[in-house]
Amino acid sequence: MRLFIIRKKTLFTIVVIALLGIISLIMFGVYNKAEETFNSDVYYQGNIDEKVIAFACNVDWGNEYIPEMLKIFEENNIKITYFVTGKWAEKNKDILKDIYSAKHEIGNHGYSHIDYDKLNYDRNKEEIQKAHDIIKETLGIDSKYFGPPSGAYNDNTVKAAKDLGYELIMWSIDTIDWRQDSTSDIIFRRVTQKAHNSAIVLMHPTAETVKALPGIIKYLFENGYNIGTISNVIKN
Repeated sequence: MRLFIIRKKTLFTIVVIALLGIISLIMFGVYNKAEETFNSDVYYQGNIDEKVIAFACNVDWGNEYIPEMLKIFEENNIKITYFVTGKWAEKNKDILKDIYSAKHEIGNHGYSHIDYDKLNYDRNKEEIQKAHDIIKETLGIDSKYFGPPSGAYNDNTVKAAKDLGYELIMWSIDTIDWRQDSTSDIIFRRVTQKAHNSAIVLMHPTAETVKALPGIIKYLFENGYNIGTISNVIKN
């Protein structure tokens, strides 16, 4: 009887070890798949290990705050990436030209500010291409970075973006500045507490972001970071 109990315990131990091994292999495979997606399809941060942080400003509204943002960046000799929707660009060509003439990088935010994860391949491609064409017509450039509105994308979005020659850009630090309870102090903490090499900071043209920017820039500079565009943190 005692020998049976010992053998039963041994068998149980073997089964547990085997299950742990299987779980580890599964997790390793998932991790590798995530790394593969990160490296080849979607960028949540840059791929260079340097103290550079990219600012990505998504624009579909907030015109009244853009001039002050541009002034702050000019005073600090900073160039960032503005992701603009095609619908906004159509209606605000002069503002778009002002942003570009200030030497900022222009990214594609899709034509409409909708959830691209709900679209099929053709609709994804249509929305990205339409915005691309408007930017091209207005500025004479071919954008190469696509930032999906609300960070919503699916496999169709990734494939459509790649087929159109775009890198799909997300973020590693979110200011969440569109929320009404996001004060400049909260935005400052959200950025500075998570600052890291090759980070991508998502922001929008809001009153509280404008208030927070000088302090954020000062903090990052004092801690040895450079601030730049998506192209400054992604090297292919």
